[in-house]
Amino acid sequence: MKDIARIGMRYAVIAVITAVANLASQVVAIWLYKGPYAVEISILVGTAVGLPIKYVLEKQHIFEFAASDLAHDTRLFLIYSLTGAFSTTLFWGIEYVFHQLFGTDTMRYLGGAIGLTIGYVIKYRLDKRFVFVTRKPYRAQAT
Repeated sequence: MKDIARIGMRYAVIAVITAVANLASQVVAIWLYKGPYAVEISILVGTAVGLPIKYVLEKQHIFEFAASDLAHDTRLFLIYSLTGAFSTTLFWGIEYVFHQLFGTDTMRYLGGAIGLTIGYVIKYRLDKRFVFVTRKPYRAQAT
């Protein structure tokens, strides 16, 4: 249980760091550009800033993983991004369902919190199973 608590605390700290980086970059993006699709562009900027920070911090402090080279690290980041897209879609979906069912901001935020929690648990498990794994090198069998 001690290990789970340690990972949970690290995960929470990383979530706060990346959320601040994401939101701060969105504020800067909106400050720099106020034209059409400014909100959508700011969300993309926030994701572009927050995602690599979250990847590096989780790789080092949650999974204590070292990529073998730049190509390996790039593949890991792409897979990490895909698992993030899945968990984010789940989070948004639960938040939207709560919004549709209850019609209040409070319940939408509750749905968002539930969705985010479920998404983070699933994301951790997906990353542990598919992203930050050490695989044995492939060896062709002699015929």
